[in-house]
Amino acid sequence: MGEKSEAIVESVLAVDPAAVESLIEQRQLGDKIKRLRLRKSMGLVELGEKTGLSASFLSQLETGRVVPTIRNLARVAMVFGKDISYFFQADREALFRISRRKDRVRLPQGEGANPTYIAESFGILVPDNAMKPCIAEFLPASRTAGFHPTMFQGYEIVFAIVGPLAIKFGDKCEVLETGDSVYLDAGTSRTYGAAADAVAKAMVISLPARDAQGVAPASRRPVPDSASRRQPSNF
Repeated sequence: MGEKSEAIVESVLAVDPAAVESLIEQRQLGDKIKRLRLRKSMGLVELGEKTGLSASFLSQLETGRVVPTIRNLARVAMVFGKDISYFFQADREALFRISRRKDRVRLPQGEGANPTYIAESFGILVPDNAMKPCIAEFLPASRTAGFHPTMFQGYEIVFAIVGPLAIKFGDKCEVLETGDSVYLDAGTSRTYGAAADAVAKAMVISLPARDAQGVAPASRRPVPDSASRRQPSNF
């Protein structure tokens, strides 16, 4: 093959610089680094200290003024507990799911013919068990001793839609009126129930603890307390 032919082949096989820039722009490497940093409420100086890169260089990375090397990306990935492939994966389409009232099922929960509450779960909306939302109607206090949720590593948010709602948390007893809310450690024994001889209604959102990769431990079964063994938890 002559020199002219080899030059033609090389020109065909050469990577177009514009295509490279387009690929980098599509992957939005700088935006991904910035999102990870802000998610951890971390400043450029702090990230620089953890990665060994200067704050000014990181700023240029985030704004796309410089192209990161694999070594630099690996440093950033390690700080946030990510695999380096994270930066080259296409962004998923923004999530938007609707749960229609007519499609949801209300299920009595409790022992036999004596339910303690009626559950209406929204868990199907949330991928990866990142949270478990549920609307619960607690039967009048005269008919039930309350519901004992399963203990697990994580937290719960309870918003009283219709009060009064009684919450026993360890040795503490509180009453939520309509519109009140509480954020609590789900690793503590607790009881929810109506505080009066009328139905109480609440939105309960369970937030399982997440690992270093930001994944909820869906496969790990929670450890129930003695009370929760008697009544199932569906939050």
